[in-house]
Amino acid sequence: MEIILANTVLGVLLVLGLGAAGTAIGFGILGGKLLEGSARQPELAPKLTGSMFLVAGLIDAVTMIGIGIGMWFTFANPFTAALGG
Repeated sequence: MEIILANTVLGVLLVLGLGAAGTAIGFGILGGKLLEGSARQPELAPKLTGSMFLVAGLIDAVTMIGIGIGMWFTFANPFTAALGG
């Protein structure tokens, strides 16, 4: 039973850590491309900013789904329920 809990903790840590790293990389690329596009065509800056916020929300949504799955495995672990624990 302890090995299942230990592996669950490691899995949750990987989900949360890689989700945070992916979000940080995504925001960095997104911000860089926004600045690049705004510098090339300043008249499109408001439209690009609106699109950036839409994509930023989608990037955050993926991370929040990962956090939800990680919390589900942490607090209501289906593997321990299958063992009768």
